[in-house]
Amino acid sequence: MAELLFETYGVPSVAFGVDAAFSYKYNEHLGICDKDGMAVCSGFTTSHTIPFVNGEPVYDACCRTNIGGYHVTDSLKELLSLKYPLHMSKLTWEKSEDLKMENCYIAQDYASEVRLFQKGGKEAEERTRCWQLSWTPSPVEEPPSEEEIARKAALKERQGQRLREMAEAKRVSRVNELENELKGLDFLLQQLKHVEESDIPSFLARTGYISKKEIHSAFVKVKQSLQKAKGEQVESDENKDSSSAAEKYSLVNVPDNNLTPDQLKEKKRQVFLKTTSEGRLRAKQKRLDEEVERDKQNKQDEEKRLENPEQYLEEARNKYKQLSEKVEQRKRLKTNGGNHNGNQNGSASGSVGRGERLNPAQKERMRLLTTAAFDRGKGEDTFGIKDEDWQLYKLMSKDNDDEDEGPDQDETELSRISSRLKEIDPTFIPKSEQGSSSMTEVPKLRPLTKEDFQIIIGVERFRCPEILFHPNLIGIDHAGLDEMVGVSIRKLHNKDHHQPELEERITNSILMIGGSCLLEGICERMESGVRMLRPCGAPIRVVRSSDPVLDAWRGASVYASSLGFQQQTFSKMDFDEKGEDWLSRYHVKYSFSS
Repeated sequence: MAELLFETYGVPSVAFGVDAAFSYKYNEHLGICDKDGMAVCSGFTTSHTIPFVNGEPVYDACCRTNIGGYHVTDSLKELLSLKYPLHMSKLTWEKSEDLKMENCYIAQDYASEVRLFQKGGKEAEERTRCWQLSWTPSPVEEPPSEEEIARKAALKERQGQRLREMAEAKRVSRVNELENELKGLDFLLQQLKHVEESDIPSFLARTGYISKKEIHSAFVKVKQSLQKAKGEQVESDENKDSSSAAEKYSLVNVPDNNLTPDQLKEKKRQVFLKTTSEGRLRAKQKRLDEEVERDKQNKQDEEKRLENPEQYLEEARNKYKQLSEKVEQRKRLKTNGGNHNGNQNGSASGSVGRGERLNPAQKERMRLLTTAAFDRGKGEDTFGIKDEDWQLYKLMSKDNDDEDEGPDQDETELSRISSRLKEIDPTFIPKSEQGSSSMTEVPKLRPLTKEDFQIIIGVERFRCPEILFHPNLIGIDHAGLDEMVGVSIRKLHNKDHHQPELEERITNSILMIGGSCLLEGICERMESGVRMLRPCGAPIRVVRSSDPVLDAWRGASVYASSLGFQQQTFSKMDFDEKGEDWLSRYHVKYSFSS
């Protein structure tokens, strides 16, 4: 520092001193402390204790720890950030410093203070402080009025009417297109009747069709589409397709003895195709019958609804509730059985056996498997040689469960009532959609209130400043402020200053210096801590300096204005002649004489 001041800034002369010593001498000049005493300076990052004998500091007996106000502020910021993670941006270091100086205090008994906050109560509530953050109240959503609900229902009805009109217009346009196309195909078929066989290929080439059969097939398809668009029942083509089916499956009814091996293969293929197509036709006819029956039932329900809408809606809701409970109960029984496993009273866990969860078809398959395994499990395995073995295999096939596993009448009726309620009741939500929405929808968050923007400072008020007396709370193995006073007194004992009267005079004038000494209760806590280290009845007095932050500057200012200041400084020439070793032994005599 001296080299920098002399060579870089050209300072003519320099004098070095300790801030705590300047502050102590200034307060001694004001009469706050005595010539023999102890300066306890708790600064920003470090803390010192310096004993004074006859007005001069004894640096050999001083004590230092790397604990200061910075660690208190940092601990407060960390605790509040963990407590309120949503407001970490508000908890800046500067704001944490302000909160420390405004709210923190030194507890006289840390353990009893912690127990007080653990128990809670009125006293703990009175010691709690609240920092209100700026916030904007969220707009309150009022429930819609009856007029608003009626307006929305009317708007929804108008939108539905508009959609129905658009669908009707689209259907009419589609019907007109199909009618024109049907007339064109009919005109082509009529013209083909008057065209000679030799001119048919050229006539078809101009129309874009390959054969007369293709035109006829297109005519049939357009006619069926037209009937479906008009809402008419589509004519069955069974009679028309019977002759073509007889030609297509010509080998089905022919005995195997009259067929060649290639024809037998073709017969098997025709049997498979015929069975598949007949199954499809049956399923299609079944769906058509169900649609017709559903439309018929809906028409009857609509007539009942028009007679008494409120009664009809109530009956539909009750019926839906009964059917849904019935279907759910059947599903539970199908999955878990009767909640008993050979026990009349039922089991506590509700577990069931495998047999109680099987339907009749599955039970029969299990019986056949067991019988086959028992019969075939002895001697040579000849399963498959006889035709009845394959018949047994068919019986054991899972395909036979289709009749038992298909939807029953209750499920069909439940589906119909559910769709009907969706049409007439805007507030109706099926149970299946309720379950899925509850699994997928994110729960709505409550609106933020004033309490959500409050920083509550309770136990942190005294927990963070306790670091000055117990640094081990943040993992630093150093002595506290009160222990540092005892360390300095012991060092005086080892430096030929062992005088009981001197120690009593020192403990009778302990001056608290530094920004951390502004915390409430630090003098009382220091006095009780030192009293634990001194003999019973020893005089102890702890005072705070007049201005713990600026007294060091004021003391240095008074010292620089005194007459003896010029004798305490040294110039660049003295520094070059005496060197750095002399500077390490340099000490200022703190004399404020004018």
